[in-house]
Amino acid sequence: METTTENADYCPLNQWGLSADLSLLRTKLFHKAKAEAKFRFYSLYGHVLRKDTLESAWKRVRANKGAPGIDGISFEDIEKRKDGVDGFLEGLLISLKESTYRPDPVKRVYIPKKDGRKRPLGIPTIKDRVIQMAVLLIIEPIFEADFLDTSYGFRPGRSAHDAVEAIRSELKGGKRVVYDADLKGYFDTIPHDNLMKAVERRIVDRSVLKLLRMWLKATIVDVDENGKKKWHKSTIGTPQGGVISPLLANIYLHHFEKYFHAMTTSRKIQASIVRYADDFVILMKEPMKEMIHHLEDLLETRFRLTINREKTRWVDLRTTGPILDFLGFSFRYEKGIHHRNYLCLNVYPSKKSVKNLKGKIHEFLSYRNSYKPVEQAIAELNRTLRGWDNYFAVGYRKKAYSEVNYYLHLKFWKFLTRKSQRKTKLPEGDTWNSYLRKQGLQFLSYA
Repeated sequence: METTTENADYCPLNQWGLSADLSLLRTKLFHKAKAEAKFRFYSLYGHVLRKDTLESAWKRVRANKGAPGIDGISFEDIEKRKDGVDGFLEGLLISLKESTYRPDPVKRVYIPKKDGRKRPLGIPTIKDRVIQMAVLLIIEPIFEADFLDTSYGFRPGRSAHDAVEAIRSELKGGKRVVYDADLKGYFDTIPHDNLMKAVERRIVDRSVLKLLRMWLKATIVDVDENGKKKWHKSTIGTPQGGVISPLLANIYLHHFEKYFHAMTTSRKIQASIVRYADDFVILMKEPMKEMIHHLEDLLETRFRLTINREKTRWVDLRTTGPILDFLGFSFRYEKGIHHRNYLCLNVYPSKKSVKNLKGKIHEFLSYRNSYKPVEQAIAELNRTLRGWDNYFAVGYRKKAYSEVNYYLHLKFWKFLTRKSQRKTKLPEGDTWNSYLRKQGLQFLSYA
């Protein structure tokens, strides 16, 4: 269910990198939207043009780093200009005030996936990223006031861990029949007309809406591995990689989520949804296939999205054996050690997550990287291992961590052996494990 708060000062927005005045404005917009669910905001463009809004937008975009867009201009290029960042932002402000701003084409590259396919990634120019962030800072609080507590992706103050905990809670509450949905190419298939109608339920400021439409319809430049370019107009979708895209994607699926909550509440259906961006699961006490067929039809007709039937599946966790994989974690019920008739919920890194990490370790320590100094290889590995450990530091992880550590031990020893023509010998009294730790390698710890 959608929750509200009795605390009038409550605001979930992350205020990092914002001026005090901008933080106050965002809080006011949030409370206004929360108090008046049908209010449509008509005077927002002036807030986008504020100096502190553009400065805060630059700080956030700069902190995210990222590659240059189609114009090849990097953050360093802007900072080295004679008039620097201030001149750059002043130029953006003038173009917005005089309505001469036009977005540059979006550079689209393709990132290889583990299954051999490629994921499209749109890279706007830094100019467009900053203006998108400025608009985001102003309109995000309005839609945050509407979003439900069951969605977690790309939202301030929420994380994948929160979604995992929500699933754990629903499973322990008895909803162990799970519909695990997969939407095919969600970001690239959102219909522009439907999306703008969803936005216009809250925003009627013509200048802001004009910016959103221009970004949606911006020219796409496909760049292959040989640098060859292919230009075409965007007629559908919002490119992954755009600053504004995650918010727009959440706005669109929010209305599906809202419909689900209204339906289950009115019909007293015992089912819950947990959504992280375009990935969602529906948890039930019993299989409700008629309800799911209705929701699938809704997604494919009214929302004009495509369900990936090959990846969408049912998982029955009422018995031991079946596994639900979501956000890199596996959920599985197993018999208790001391009470064999009692089923215990186990949450741990999925096999795919472990395989992906081992693939990265293999790449770091492959023949192609034998030239790297040991210190550099260790530093790179440690950063990856720390990130993985931070993400999976919930649930039962001993087995997965042990598997990774064993693989890391073997691969790193081979890496050291290749760097020397003579066989590496251990110092007296050392084990392989203690020797590698003394070199600075940080194995995963599940203590």
